This record gives sequence, C-alpha cells and structure tokens, in this order.
Amino acid sequence: MHVERPWLAHYPAGVPAEIDLDQYPAITDVFAAAVRDYGPKVAFINMGKAITYAELDQLSRDFAGYLLGELKLKKGDRVAIMMPNCLQYPIALFGVLRAGLTVVNTNPMYTARELKHQLSDSGASVLVVMDNFGHVAQEVLAQMPHVRAITTGLGDMLGFPKGALVNFVLKYVKKLVPDYTIPDAVRFRDALTLGRMHSVPDIRNAPEDLAFLQYTGGTTGVSKGAMLTHRNLVANMQQASAWVGGNVRLGEELIVTALPLYHIFALTANCLVFIKFGARNLLITNPRDMPGFVKELKHSGFTAITGVNTLFNGLLNTPGFEQVDFSKLHLTLGGGMAVQRAVAEKWKKVTGVTLAEAYGLTETSPAVCINPLDLPEYNGSIGLPVPSTDVCIKDDNGNILPVGEIGELCVKGPQVMKGYWKRPDETAKVIDADGWLHTGDMARMDEKGYFYLVDRKKDMILVSGFNVYPNEVEDVIAMMPGVLEVAAIGVPDEKSGEAVKVFIVKKDPALTAEDVKAFCRENLTGYKQPRYVEFRNELPKSNVGKILRKELRQQSQG
Repeated sequence: MHVERPWLAHYPAGVPAEIDLDQYPAITDVFAAAVRDYGPKVAFINMGKAITYAELDQLSRDFAGYLLGELKLKKGDRVAIMMPNCLQYPIALFGVLRAGLTVVNTNPMYTARELKHQLSDSGASVLVVMDNFGHVAQEVLAQMPHVRAITTGLGDMLGFPKGALVNFVLKYVKKLVPDYTIPDAVRFRDALTLGRMHSVPDIRNAPEDLAFLQYTGGTTGVSKGAMLTHRNLVANMQQASAWVGGNVRLGEELIVTALPLYHIFALTANCLVFIKFGARNLLITNPRDMPGFVKELKHSGFTAITGVNTLFNGLLNTPGFEQVDFSKLHLTLGGGMAVQRAVAEKWKKVTGVTLAEAYGLTETSPAVCINPLDLPEYNGSIGLPVPSTDVCIKDDNGNILPVGEIGELCVKGPQVMKGYWKRPDETAKVIDADGWLHTGDMARMDEKGYFYLVDRKKDMILVSGFNVYPNEVEDVIAMMPGVLEVAAIGVPDEKSGEAVKVFIVKKDPALTAEDVKAFCRENLTGYKQPRYVEFRNELPKSNVGKILRKELRQQSQG
C-alpha cells in the first residue's frame, strides 16, 4: 500500500527523506563513538558534580563487569533501574547495555503492587534502586528472593563535595529516606569497585537485540513491556538528530533534562540524541521544586530543553524565570502531552524561542512527528513525520483517508517496536498485517503533510504526560469492600492537562470520598490517584451492561 508523503516538500532545509540505519548497529556503538570523540568533555552534571565521557566510559564498564563477572548474568537477561535523574542512572544504563543485557526502566514512584507486576512480568533478575524508594523495594523483594538488589543514595556519586547546596540536599534528602532493609543488597559504589576487577568481553549488540522493555499501558489497562530493540532506538536517534542537527554545535550543547530518563521521551531525545552530539546533560533530580530548578537554570547557560506542557507552564509561573539568561537557548521541544497555545505563546515571549511540539509513543521509541524548529510561532499541529517514517490516517475498515478527514493515526517505520513482551495477542491488536502501528489517536492531515490530533480513540487519561488507564484505576477501587461499581474518566485540569475523576456506586453507605482517596494512595502512583470522587445511585450502561465512560465524560462537561 503506497502512502503519499506530502510532508517531504515542507521539510526544513538539510533534513533528509531517509536516515542511515546502518551507521550504528547498536546504542553501544553510538556511545563508543561519543567517548572516542568527546572523551575529556563533560557528559552529565547533577547537583554541581560533573562526569566526563571518559569517566562515564570507565564507570559503565565497571558496572558491566559487576553484572557479568560477579552476578554472572547472561546475554538478554533483564535489569530493572528504579532511579530518578542522577549520575548513577547513565552509568547503570550504559553498563547494562554494554553487558549485552536489557534495561527495564521502572518509575521510582511505583507502589509495591505496580513494582511487583513489572518485575515479575519482565522477569528481571536485578533491581538497581535509589535509597528513597528502598522501602517499596523491600516489600516486593521479600516476595521475590531471586531478584538481587543494588542500592544507592543521591549523595553516593556526588563524592560529598563541600558545596552548601549539596550539604543542604544531603541533610534534607536524608530526612526523606524511609528506613529499609534488603538482605544481601550491594551498594552501587561497591558494585563498581568489584566490577573493576573483572575483564569485560567485547560484546557486540545486534540491531535486533532487545535494548529496553519500556512499560506502558498500551491500549488496555495492564501495563505491558514494549520491546524496543537497539535498531528501534538507534533509528529514532538518527531521525531526531537529523531533524535538530542543523542548529546544533557538536561538543558545545547543554541540554536540560528535567523529564525523567526512565520515560522514553527524555531517554531518546535528551540522553541518546545529545550523547551523539557530545553535549552536556544537566540532570534535574526534582523538577517539582520549581524555585530550585529556576536557580539551576540561572547559572547553566543552557542551549536546549525538552519538557511537557505542565513543566513549561510551571517554569513560566515561577518568580525569577524571566531573569534567566536565554541568549544561548535555540531548541525547546514539547511532547508527552498536548502543548497548550497559551503556554507556547508565553514561552516564545519570555525566552524568544519557539516551543516546537512533537508527537510520539512508547511504542515508537518515541518520535513520530516533530514541528520544524524554525517555525515563526506555535501552529497547533504535532508537526511533520520524521525521516524514514510513513504516517497515515485510517478509517475503521483500514482504508487510508484523504487530506482533511479524521481517522486513526497509524505509523510505519524502523522506530516501531518489535511488539509487546510475551503478549502476541496484544501486539496483534495494535500492529496490523501490513506493519502499521495503530496509535488509538484520532487525527487529520493537512495538504502540506502536517498532522493535527483531534481526540483520543481510547479512554486513556493523560496526566502531566503520563498515561493513566481507567481500567487500572477502576480495578484498584473495585477491590474496596464498600464499592459496588466504579468508573474512571479524565476531566480537564489547568495544572496537569487532565485529572482522574471516579464515579462510584456504594455498597456500604458509610463509604466516603476520603476513604477512596486513602485507599488509592496505598495502591496507585500519585498521578493515577483520583482527584475527584463523585457518588451516584447508578452508572450509565450499554445494553450489554458495559459502563459508558463516554456518557460520564459528556455529563461532566455538561
């Protein structure tokens, strides 16, 4: 089936129609090239401490040595990483990949229930976890004795410099770390020391080897691992770097990484693409501390930043942000959730740089479409398909629709995942016989090849760029003895784009909204917890008894 590519005529100057897929067989080859070209340059900065490409090379080699030499892991084994943005993250990440293993990115905010699902589903044999989340890991690992733990603290890699900021952070952060005990856990620093004693074989990752199991709700409730190969990630890195490369000075960029590296957006856009550019990556551990974040930006001289709408909005509303030096900033990329026009216009006014919106999915490693970076202003579109990518709009019968008509956005390209881990049935639901990935997003294309999102086909709720699946929220609340029926929907929210609202029919008349919220705090990550609870005598249903979320959404808007 031939797809027209009207977008090629509107590509920014210098962006090729196709990328070179064979330049790097694997992510580890991209990394090796960066170490070779930029060895003495700074690679990552966190809380005032910097490590160079050469140091990252040595430390990640040591970590690979530990995994292979001490833990005796074999090619293809899975290692879960549960850390916020800190220096240990890239060391662990590249160490795992260099050992020929697969990274299972794990959200540090997971509850015990969510962590247990991910560890057992992925079959991870090692968990690298930050002390702040050790108490959750302790609860889960007690039931999974075969999973070995490597623990670390925020201060471990900082080498305890004398800076007042760091001392303050360490004192303050220490208070935030609940006590925990994980028998036989090894400290990250000790793992590096032990790993140094082992030689690391020259492991060649093949393009089709699994680099990441990146968990996502996909189109249904239970969290599934998208199988992302080295080729998927290298392809997307080549696509994105071809798109932004024209504005980039190799070895000179400083990108602000406030989105978590465990999220596919920052992982590819910030970590991989900018490592290829020999950039410095400024890791922000806690972007929720907006005043602290703005302070970091003030003395950074940053040239690029990625974020979600809520992050940009938060910065714009933080006193002092307008005094930051934006003279070097030339790239602002927004994704993960829709960028709001008001935010984009204010960003341009304050920084002088256009906020370019991009669109992607975990299943596409993630970039599918990006707006040209030289757009004079926000255009409300998700941009043009990146090189070597076909995008079309299909109707429910799988026919490709003409320009301007609304249907489901479908994608084909080398960045599309291999499928969902151990779930061929779920994979078949989203990747059709012709290799098109069905995104579940409703969109249209204009005559120039720009795509515009219209609505979501699925009932997914998007809270600050994170997917929340109503099924999961409903399943948790349904476990409460006082609940008869429950339905979850997304309602518009100024701060987070959408918030979760639940409708409940009580079984126990004494049940209160606070009971429900307390129960959800125990069992769901923060962004999945309902902000609103409404009790009803009955819920709208179809003739087969299916609860109609659509009607609840309409009533909530009405």
